[in-house]
Amino acid sequence: MEKHIANTDYKNLYNFIMNIDPKIRFVTIVDTDGRLMFGGQREGLSNYLTPTEERESIRHAIEAWRLRMKFTGSIGAGKYAMAEYEKIKRITIPIDHEHIIYMTTEVEADHIAIINKILKITLINPLR
Repeated sequence: MEKHIANTDYKNLYNFIMNIDPKIRFVTIVDTDGRLMFGGQREGLSNYLTPTEERESIRHAIEAWRLRMKFTGSIGAGKYAMAEYEKIKRITIPIDHEHIIYMTTEVEADHIAIINKILKITLINPLR
């Protein structure tokens, strides 16, 4: 089932995600054309990336998600993607075919618990 979130709900979605865990550093909701719906960084934290690098990282995540969507017919819809770096974890979660959640957490964050809480509200089956 595809879930569409109204434009007015992006801020609420952002706030919900930021309140899941204090180890969530950054959350943004973007469409697959790269347009920002809503997002921001946790207050009091400094960004590891410059604004240009941040936009490039988000573009990369969107392109990677588009590539994953090509295999939906064969292996099913993607639920999330996660990459762990030395300083952060980067997680992307689709909301629908046109929007994704792009977020970063501290490395020690419990990403499975965070992802499950997000999947429950976006109507995608939670991980077992």
